[in-house]
Amino acid sequence: MAANLGTMTRTSLASLTPRQQLRAGRTTRRLVQLAVGLTLYGVSMGMMVRSGLGLDPWDVFHYGIARHLPVSFGTVTIIVGVAVLLLWIPLRQWPGLGTVANVIVIGLATDATLALLAAPDLMAARVALLVGGIVLNGLAGALYIGSQFGPGPRDGLMTGLVRRTGRSFRLVRTSIEVTVLVVGWLLGGVVGLGTVLYAVLIGPVVQLFLPIFTVPLEVPGGSGTGVSGSGVSGTGVPGSGVEREDEREHAAGTGPAQRGGRDGEGPARAGDVVDQQDGAVETAQA
Repeated sequence: MAANLGTMTRTSLASLTPRQQLRAGRTTRRLVQLAVGLTLYGVSMGMMVRSGLGLDPWDVFHYGIARHLPVSFGTVTIIVGVAVLLLWIPLRQWPGLGTVANVIVIGLATDATLALLAAPDLMAARVALLVGGIVLNGLAGALYIGSQFGPGPRDGLMTGLVRRTGRSFRLVRTSIEVTVLVVGWLLGGVVGLGTVLYAVLIGPVVQLFLPIFTVPLEVPGGSGTGVSGSGVSGTGVPGSGVEREDEREHAAGTGPAQRGGRDGEGPARAGDVVDQQDGAVETAQA
């Protein structure tokens, strides 16, 4: 446990440095939850791929690249994850254990699922596979986010850009996801019903499961701010607290870029990432 412990919280996601994440306690439970969450995330991605009905923006991008390279879909997700993680360097972001594990485990689990799961012929079965994949994706995202070992590389990229540019989270996230979606589609990625359903459903599903699976931690100094990102492929609860806060601060000229992250200041913590879940969690508990 860290010294000078503050309040213990079950629904807030703590803003911790990578070292604090490792020392925050409940390590065995959190490591198991992280491993299960990342594995199920890869399984859910394989299910959506096999449905053939459309993928989320990042997986459209991965699929499009995989069509032009002699490597598997999972290998592409790992390569892209490493490339995105390298972009954290100029953004002065620190990855956590979960960030590194995210890059590797999800790709391996996706390839294993694709090797074992055949694409169904019946449309009803394909729709069931798609919807089941989206629900499982939200559950898996809540598991690995709730373990509090750091965000995925894509989520950290988004938040790093928010910090450095001072733009709103919504604008940065939308810009990135539209870009990867269009590029992936041009490369032959699958866009369809699943792309729309994922965009509509993933936020509420993560919001439903996150309060259940967030591991309560003892936060140093009582600074238990609820900060989180969604899964490997950029999921989060739209319209949540940090997004609204970013927009208010940006309108007032005191956005993240003005508050921190300038040259000469310390790098961002891996916990300071992506999408504020406190508002969403409170809504889910109400």
